[in-house]
Amino acid sequence: MALLGYTISTQDIVEDIRSSDPVPVGWYDAKITEADVKDTKAGTGRYIKVRFDIMGPSHQGRVVFTNINIQNQNPKAEEIGHQQLGQLMKAIGIDSLSDTDQLIGTDLGIKVAIRKSEEYGDQNEIKGYKSLTGSKPPAPDVSAPSRATPPWKK
Repeated sequence: MALLGYTISTQDIVEDIRSSDPVPVGWYDAKITEADVKDTKAGTGRYIKVRFDIMGPSHQGRVVFTNINIQNQNPKAEEIGHQQLGQLMKAIGIDSLSDTDQLIGTDLGIKVAIRKSEEYGDQNEIKGYKSLTGSKPPAPDVSAPSRATPPWKK
C-alpha cells in the first residue's frame, strides 16, 4: 500500500466535454495553431501537417487536422497537394511560403467534410479554404476632386 498524500475526489475532476466525433459538414472559422513538415511513412515524400482550431460559428474549441502533400513520388498527389496549399495561402493572404511558421496564427474559413473509414471510423477532412475578410469595396479616391454635386447644393 502507498499513501497518495492527499485525497482525490471524482467530484473535483473536470470532464473533457469535447467529443472525438467528427464535427458536422460545413464551413467554419478557424485559426491555424500548428504547422510542421513531416516525412511520409514510406520516407519517399513530405507533407505539411496543419492543425486548425475552430472558432465558430459553432463547435468552438474543436480541432481539425489536414495533411498537405508537398513532395510525393506520385506526381498527381503532389499536384493536388500544391493546389491545396495554394488555396490555403490565398485564403490567409500570402503569396509565397518558405517556412510553416508563416501559417501559424492566421485565421481563415475551412470547409469540413466527413471521410468514411471502416478501419479508423468517420473522420473530418478539409475540402476547401476561404478568406474571412472577404472582398472589400475599393476605398474612395480622395486625391481627385469630386465632380458630383452634393444633394444639399442642388
